[in-house]
This record gives sequence, structure tokens and C-alpha cells, in this order.
Amino acid sequence: MTPRTIIARYYVVAGLYMLAAAMVWGVNTLFLLDAGLGIFEVFVANAAFAAGSVIFEIPTGVYADTRGRRASFLLSVSILFLTTLGYVGVSRAGGGLLAFSLVSALMGLGFTFYSGAVEAWLVDALRHARFEGQLDSVFARGAMVSGAAMLVGTVSGGLLGDVDLSLPYLVRAGLLAVAFVVAFLILHDHGFTPRAARIKDMAGEMRRVARDSVEHGWRRPSVRLLMFCSFFQWGFLSWGFYAWQPYFLELLERDAVWVAGVVAALISLSTILGNVLVDWFGRFCGRRTTLLLWAAGIQTAAAVGVGMADSFGTAVGLFLIVTGAMGVTGPVKQAYLHQVIPTEQRASVVSLVSLLGSAGGVLGQTSLGYLSRVRSIGDGYIAGGLATIAVLPLLLVLRVRGERADLIVGRKAGRRSGCAAQGLPEISQVSAGPAERV
Repeated sequence: MTPRTIIARYYVVAGLYMLAAAMVWGVNTLFLLDAGLGIFEVFVANAAFAAGSVIFEIPTGVYADTRGRRASFLLSVSILFLTTLGYVGVSRAGGGLLAFSLVSALMGLGFTFYSGAVEAWLVDALRHARFEGQLDSVFARGAMVSGAAMLVGTVSGGLLGDVDLSLPYLVRAGLLAVAFVVAFLILHDHGFTPRAARIKDMAGEMRRVARDSVEHGWRRPSVRLLMFCSFFQWGFLSWGFYAWQPYFLELLERDAVWVAGVVAALISLSTILGNVLVDWFGRFCGRRTTLLLWAAGIQTAAAVGVGMADSFGTAVGLFLIVTGAMGVTGPVKQAYLHQVIPTEQRASVVSLVSLLGSAGGVLGQTSLGYLSRVRSIGDGYIAGGLATIAVLPLLLVLRVRGERADLIVGRKAGRRSGCAAQGLPEISQVSAGPAERV
């Protein structure tokens, strides 16, 4: 396949998956509250999802690096289909916190089969097709496609939820079935050969890949620093992304589910804008850590501001800045990681990074959820925002390391870097070596 075909298939699969997932994101907290859970219990159920991600992240990443990225994605869609229907079943049966937590943990299993697998499929296939463009741009545009799908999904979910809060979950299940069929037809492993086809060889193969993944992940300082960044940022965002639904409606002083859908749509647009800025800023700045530092600082300040806001409009505006900064951080961090991860351990190492982010989510959901109950959700945003300050020194250490993966080199080579005035190298002074090419 040509690079253009590979990228197009990546956009189709990632977009379909996000469309299905986003159907419930704007109403999930409201659905759980309507099912009889209290505000703290809602975040405990969400923490169970994050805990499931922590438990299963590495085994599923190893599975993708042995049995194949396609097989991992198809398993992800299948598990999410069943657990989405399980959520509705628990609600209809009057199940409590324990039942929702169990289904949430299994839903976490489904998402871990996805995390890293499709990214790894894309990068391996592009290498196989001798693609020489910029990964940052591919990931940023992929994030735009996902953001557009999220926009459609969250608005549709909000409108459906205004009729019945179970409807978004049923539509999500239908879309996951469509995603399975599409992926089965167009998603085939290229540039990667699945291993351990026999069950009896699987355990040993998994142990080997897991050892190599730790070697190329945790023991690599740059990857370890990005892992801790994920821990703090997702520790806050995994809570903040669900806390805004009751918080904003409280500030608005209206109980309108469709408003949650509109806000979720605005969040999608702000994320897309952040993705667009990645490509634009890449023309003027030659280092990825510059973008990561600015985005992290803005995200921290805006998150604290959300908690201090005394009006609906101000809180929403500041939260859109938080998600816009997240739109910048995601593609840049992805590109940095994939420049330093070997093909054989690609999915496993990405899963290792996701694992630490999920671990932060467990801590964030429970601690900030408890703070929301005893104080207020606004105080949760202030405390969570302040915790993300820890990301700044981590990124500074990463910057000082001066790795080649930090340099943005490719189509823009030859342009003067807007960072040159700060003493950083101009892009024209750097040759595009193996570390910068896909």
C-alpha cells in the first residue's frame, strides 16, 4: 500500500472508533447519577475503569506486539460492544456501585487492547512503505479526524440523552459493530509479522516482549519522563473530563442534558484547534519540548481558573483552553515516543506509558472525587490543576537531555526556527537522520 492509503485507513478506523466512544462521553456522569449513584460513587466507578486499564495495559500491549495490531483492535471493539450493553443492563436491573465498577473495569480492558495498537499499526506500515514525512503532522491530522468524530458523537449523544440516557449507549454498541466489520476488511498488519501463533508458545513470547518493553520503555530516561508527565496530566484530566458535566450545569442553574452535549462538542472543537496549532507552530519552532512546555503551563493555569470561576461562561471558556492545550500535547508526545521506540516493542511501550497515565487516573478519580463530595467540584479543579505543575520540571529535564527526537525535522527543514532567538538550534543546521525519519 502507498503511504496515502495507509494514512487514509488509519483515519477511517480511528474516526469510527472515536465516534462510537464519544457517544456517551457527554452524558456518562449524568447517566450514572440517574442510575442512583452519588457523586463520589460516580468517580469510584470511573476509577474502576482506570484501574482496569492499569491491570490490563501491559498484557494487552504485549498481545499486540505478538499476535498483531489487527487482532488487538478487533478484540477491543468486541469487548467494548459487550460492556457498553452491560452498562445499560446494570442500570435497568437496578445494579449498584459494585456492578457498575465491575463492568467499568472490563471496559478498561477493552480500551487497553486499542491503546497503542492502532498507532503501532500506522507507524509500522508507514515505515514499510518508506514514508518520509513528519509523524507530528500525521498524528495531528489523525487527532483532527478523531476530534471531528468526537464532535458528532458528543452532540448526538447529548440529543439522544435528552430523550433517554440509555440511547447513547445503544447507538454506541451499534457503531462498534460497524467498526469491527470495517477494521476486519481494511486493517491488515504491514511491516510487522505476528508471532507466537501457537497457544503453548504465547506465554514465553509475552515474557520476552515484556522484558524488552521495560528495557526500551521504563529504563529509557526520555520515555520514563513522558510516563510521569502522563501520570500527572491524566490523573487530573481523567477526573476533570467527567466532573465538568454536573459542575457546569450547576453553574448554569439548569438541568438540561442537551447543554452537556453542546459543551462536549465545543471541547471537541477546542481539541481540533490544538491539533491544528501543532502543524502551525512546527513551522516556527524546532523543538518538541517547547510546544510541550507551553501547552503544559497554559493547561495548568486554565485548570485552576476553572475551579475559581463564578460563572458558567467563564468556566466553560477556561476548560476549552485546557482541552485545546491537550490537543497540542497529544500528537507531539506521540511523535516523540515513536521516534525512540523500536518496532518490535512499539505497542507494548505505548501501553506502558498509558499504564502510568491510567494509574494517575485511579488516584485522581478517587482523591478528587472525594474532595468534590466533602468540599466542591470547583475545589477539585483547583487542586487537580495545581498538581499538574509537576509536569513542568519533568519536561525541562527532558529538554536538557537534548535528544534528536526533540527536533522537528522533515518538510520544514531549511526554515528558520522561531526558537533560534532563545539559543536553540535553527532547523537548517540539523540534518534529517534516522531518528527524525519515519
